[in-house]
Amino acid sequence: MGRKNSVGTANGLPNGERAGGAAAGSGAPVPCHLLVMRTSAMGDVAMLPHALRALKEACPELRITVGTQAMFRPFFSSLDVEFLEVDVKGAQHSLLGMWRLASGIRRRLGVDAVADVHGTLRSMAFTLAARLHGIRTASIRKGRAEKRAFIRCGGRGMEPLRHSVLRYCDVFRALGFECPDPKPALPTGRPNPFGPKTGTWIGFAPFSAHAGKTYPEEQSRELVRMLSERYGRVFIHGGGGAEQAFAEEMERTYPNVTALYGKVRFAGEMDLIANLDCVVTMDSLVMHLASLVATPVVSVWGATHPGLGFLGYGVSPGNVLQADMACRPCSVFGNKPCRYGDYRCLKAVTPEMAARRVAEITGSLPECSGNG
Repeated sequence: MGRKNSVGTANGLPNGERAGGAAAGSGAPVPCHLLVMRTSAMGDVAMLPHALRALKEACPELRITVGTQAMFRPFFSSLDVEFLEVDVKGAQHSLLGMWRLASGIRRRLGVDAVADVHGTLRSMAFTLAARLHGIRTASIRKGRAEKRAFIRCGGRGMEPLRHSVLRYCDVFRALGFECPDPKPALPTGRPNPFGPKTGTWIGFAPFSAHAGKTYPEEQSRELVRMLSERYGRVFIHGGGGAEQAFAEEMERTYPNVTALYGKVRFAGEMDLIANLDCVVTMDSLVMHLASLVATPVVSVWGATHPGLGFLGYGVSPGNVLQADMACRPCSVFGNKPCRYGDYRCLKAVTPEMAARRVAEITGSLPECSGNG
């Protein structure tokens, strides 16, 4: 079924063990209830459902519990999984809190295996405690050395690194499960929180947690103008504060633009994205939400690089917009300040480039002739 690829690290599980029966030649039982731990960051949590879908299809009888923050539940709405709420700002903020949480999972939940697809100090404390209580564990290998090498050479002469979704699958394989590489998500009918749809609807998500992954404001303004002139409705994804102020200014300026902050939560945002014709997004959460509901994406990259394994799963590489510059990528996560102070890598991806790619995806290229 799936290829055996022990890229993850496992503890307490004989080689050759498979889901659905005993380990080959060992007589040892396979896990019946798997706990999968990933508590942050949002985009990485949003990639996990792809891997779980493949695992569930291969092992339909397997009971799966996802250990994560309560707010991320909507990401998993299409899957038959249970949840262990992890309060990373409260009871589980400390390593001791994670240790205590892990100490009771066999007794309370009947968990007999833990897949740590996070690889942080907190998740490692959790898996260590679980292992000391007789639970099998496996942990992700993030390929940090490979990523540093990719950054040093700008990815030139290197193949794209292993995708994060496949690294998640590797952890399941290290526990003995047969887990094929996931297929990209397929479109499914979801309710539209903004009512009946007429014309072409476009999403725009210009923001990110870091400046190296945030589209410059003046270019964002121009792209909103271009999209609003060409399409029926434009929705701006973002958070509060300055992001909200920008989106609401665009909403006041253009009657067919909607600022989403405060109007929908994660579940409603995913429903909306599923009804969009295309989303223009940065290396951020919205790219991964769109990949979960199979909505076409135009992804804009600056300080980071899709070859590091973070491109939305199933997102077309042909719809990646990025500048070929010697200084990029400059970091794995986009959290380092620009050495030149101007984020020229993002400025090089013009609004016209993004608008043209949207037109190609939506089949509206003729009406954009002469406008990029």
